[in-house]
Amino acid sequence: MIQDSDRKIVSEFRSRLEAIIPILDLRVFGSRARGDATEESDLDVFIKITELDRSCREKISDLAWEVGFKYDLVISTFVVTEAQVKRGAMGASPLLSKVLQEGIAI
Repeated sequence: MIQDSDRKIVSEFRSRLEAIIPILDLRVFGSRARGDATEESDLDVFIKITELDRSCREKISDLAWEVGFKYDLVISTFVVTEAQVKRGAMGASPLLSKVLQEGIAI
């Protein structure tokens, strides 16, 4: 169960990200989604987008750093494209399967 404070952080991250990149799916996964995070736990965020290039990756990374810095935590992103999920090896990834099953959509 995600805490309200984490939901607020991810909502801000998503809102700011949507202003610069179209998002198909965004979910919190890992210890913060399960509710067993410690103060040192990072905030794992899955992001599915249409296209991913170097510029897009940098924008996501920069924004994760900015929002994380504001709230004194590390936001770790797992970014995939729709094509990677449907046609690539990523579609068979155990991590992706777990994220899609257990991740909390924000």
